[in-house]
Amino acid sequence: MSDRTSWRAVREEILGRPGAGAAHGAACIRFELGEAVRLRREALGMTQAKLAAACGMQQSAVARFETGGTMPTIVVLERLVSALGMRLTVEPEPLDQAG
Repeated sequence: MSDRTSWRAVREEILGRPGAGAAHGAACIRFELGEAVRLRREALGMTQAKLAAACGMQQSAVARFETGGTMPTIVVLERLVSALGMRLTVEPEPLDQAG
């Protein structure tokens, strides 16, 4: 017999801790926002440095954002999406309909 625990069991145990669900949700949001910006930047053929310059940011800040390392403010998001020729839309959604 093995004493190993499945990843699913470990994940469920961790997410069952107080506050873990909210932290996980915030991490997902950071990752999804960063990925959306990265994909659009790459589709436009822009470098992180060029995007950063267009937004008045440092390249390292764009890199951290794209990897989900930081939660941007609405103002920073607006600067990023504007530089990428996009519009920012924030829309509340009932939890039972959230993806």
